[in-house]
Amino acid sequence: MAWVTFIASSIVLVVAATKLAEYGDVIAVRTRLGGLFVGTLLLAGATSLPELLTTISSVNQGAPNLAAGNLLGSCMFNMLILALLDLVNRKARILRQVALRHALSAGLAILLLGMTAFFLMANIDPTIGWVGIDSLLLVVTYIVGVRLIQSNNLAGSGAPEAAGEFEGVPSLRRGLIGFAGAAAVLVAVTPLLVRSSKEIAELTGLGTGFVGTTLLAMVTSLPELVTTIAAVRLGAFDMAVGNLFGSNAFNIFALGLTDLFFLPGRFLGAIDPAFALVALLGLLLTSLGQMGNLARVERRFLFFETDALIIIVVYFAGMWFLYTRGLGV
Repeated sequence: MAWVTFIASSIVLVVAATKLAEYGDVIAVRTRLGGLFVGTLLLAGATSLPELLTTISSVNQGAPNLAAGNLLGSCMFNMLILALLDLVNRKARILRQVALRHALSAGLAILLLGMTAFFLMANIDPTIGWVGIDSLLLVVTYIVGVRLIQSNNLAGSGAPEAAGEFEGVPSLRRGLIGFAGAAAVLVAVTPLLVRSSKEIAELTGLGTGFVGTTLLAMVTSLPELVTTIAAVRLGAFDMAVGNLFGSNAFNIFALGLTDLFFLPGRFLGAIDPAFALVALLGLLLTSLGQMGNLARVERRFLFFETDALIIIVVYFAGMWFLYTRGLGV
């Protein structure tokens, strides 16, 4: 029964995530905010809702390691998605298409991942109420970074409206309603998907930390995967890359935000310090993704793009390393 629920909810999620990308593109065109802003903020927040909901559910069930593994593992998996799409998309190199425009969003994700690794190892005790100072710093840093990305993007906008620019594009109202509806479906179907995946994961006998970092992270990252594929098929490369880098930053924001729901005390203090390794692997993979974004040199190994291939190798090597270390057991 768990497999039936998993497959059925995955199909619904795929359809909703595809519509999310389509209506996100409508909003980008109609508001003239562009794919960078919509992908980094709007799409990233919506497609990261499964991670946030799963994390809160895990905390409520007394499994902080599962929650941490879900969010930090998703950061790693998002970069694997970026590399795989860049590798198989032979018509255009995705990382080359977006050039320098995502350096800021990738930099924000790297900063937040670095802060998370430091906080997990430093074990900073001060709190405000039951919420740790470390979690509040993650939330504040994300908000400031988002504001910087928004102002930087708007500073480059304002070009005169081209004739026929909106031809064949649905109205903004329809785009907003469609986007909200697709996001609502994601919110509704995610608990079923997560519950069934957790039931399947329990049959393996692996620790909650490793299961969260691998299986649960991959399941809850499915919206990012499907939405990014849909955006690439539409030619919206800015939205695709912005969604992945932005989701990494949002995941760390969600990690800090989860402290509000963890009433026993500091959330980061309740997480196994070994999860700093997962944060550092996420930082390493995001840095490689940013380098692939910034680099202008085409390098191939046989028929494979070198930067995308390196990300894939590092991801699976990191997963093997975490498995051998018995993460979260």
